[in-house]
Amino acid sequence: MPSKKARAFLVVIDSVGCGGAPDADQFFNDGVPDTGANTLGHVAAACAEGRAEEGRSGLLHMPNLDGLGLGAAIRMASGARAEGLDALPEGLWGAAQEVSPGKDTPTGHWELSGLPVPWNWNYFTDKTNSFPPDIIVEVCRLAGTDGILGNEHASGTEIIQRLGEEHQKTGWPICYTSADSVFQIAAHEESFGLERLLSLCEALAPMLHERKIGRVIARPFVGTPGAYTRTTNRHDYAIEPPGPTLLDWVFDADRPTYTIGKIRDIFAGRGATHVLKGPDRDLMGYLSQCVETAEDGALTFANFVEFDSLYGHRRDISGYARHLEWFDASVAPILAALRPDDLMIFTADHGNDPSWTGTDHTRERVPILAKGPYSGQVGLRVFADVGASVAAHLGLSERGAGESFL
Repeated sequence: MPSKKARAFLVVIDSVGCGGAPDADQFFNDGVPDTGANTLGHVAAACAEGRAEEGRSGLLHMPNLDGLGLGAAIRMASGARAEGLDALPEGLWGAAQEVSPGKDTPTGHWELSGLPVPWNWNYFTDKTNSFPPDIIVEVCRLAGTDGILGNEHASGTEIIQRLGEEHQKTGWPICYTSADSVFQIAAHEESFGLERLLSLCEALAPMLHERKIGRVIARPFVGTPGAYTRTTNRHDYAIEPPGPTLLDWVFDADRPTYTIGKIRDIFAGRGATHVLKGPDRDLMGYLSQCVETAEDGALTFANFVEFDSLYGHRRDISGYARHLEWFDASVAPILAALRPDDLMIFTADHGNDPSWTGTDHTRERVPILAKGPYSGQVGLRVFADVGASVAAHLGLSERGAGESFL
C-alpha cells in the first residue's frame, strides 16, 4: 500500500526519445518518414564518433540516468546500443510508445497523464502564405493593425532578427508557424507591449482551437535591430484536455500540484495549484526546491523544454549532448535528496532527433526511468501507463487509460 506521505515527481525531458516507434513510417520530416529516428541513440553515436565536440568531448556521459536504466531503455525500445550508456540498471526502467495520432507536445503530455488524444490535430502546411485570410483579418482586428508580418513557417529566433525592425516601425505582429499544430505571434515587449501581446493571443485562441490547432503561443522579445532576444515571458494558450488528466485527479483529491516549466500552459491551467516558470537552469532549481519542501501527497510535474526548443529543432547535436550531460549532472543531488517514499519518474513526450532531416519532432518511443521504492524492468508500455503509475503511487483511485507498472 502507498504511504500517506508518498510524493511523486514526473519529469518530462522534452523530446528525448529513444527510437523504435512501430508506426514511425506514418510520420514525416520534409516528406521523409521518421523510420529509424533515435534521438538518444544518434546523439550517443555522434559523441562516440567525434561529431559532437562543440563545448564537450568524448562519449556521452550520463552516469546518473544510465544507472537508473537509460542505456537499457534505449536497447529495449530500438534494439540499438548507445555507446557510453552500458550501466547495469539499478532503478525502475522500461520504455513507452504513444498511441495517439500525433508527435506534438500536448499529445505526448496528455497521454502521459492518462488521456490519449481522441482527434487528429490540424496544421498550417503551406511554408509561405501559411494562414487563411479570415485568421489574418481576425489578428489584425484584435491587434488594431492594418496587417501582419511573417505568415510563414519559420524559426522563432531567426524571424525576429529578420522582421523585428520592421515590426517595431509598423507595429504589425509577427505571425508564424512550424510543423507543429501551432500559431505563434512574436512582438516586442516594449514597443508593442507584453500585456497587449498576451491579450491578443488569448483572444485569438478560441478561433484556432475550434479548428483543432493545438496552441496559440505568445513569443515576446526585447532588444534592438540586430540584437533581438526572446524573453522567458512566453505563454501557450492550449486547447483544454477533453477529459480528466493526472493533474485533475490530484487536484480533485485536494492535493497540491507543482507545475514546472510549461506544464501549466499545456494543460490550459487545469489542476495547477503552483506554477514555476523560467529557463531550464532555473527549472532545475525549482525541482530541487520541490524535493526539499513539497508537502506529503503532492505531485510535482516538470517539463525541461530546451532539449527540444534550442537543440532538437535546430538540429544541433553538440548542443543536445551538452544539455543531456548538464541535466544528468544536475539531477544527481536531487536524486540523493529524495525521501524513502518518493517516486521520481523521468520520461519524454516525443523525439526530436538532432541528426535527422527537417526540423520537426520525430515519432519515437521514450524511456521510462524511476528512482523510488521500486526497481526492476517494467517492459514496453504505453504512455498512459506513466500517469496510472504515478496515481497508484499517490494512492489515487483514478487511472485513466493506463495500467500501473508499479
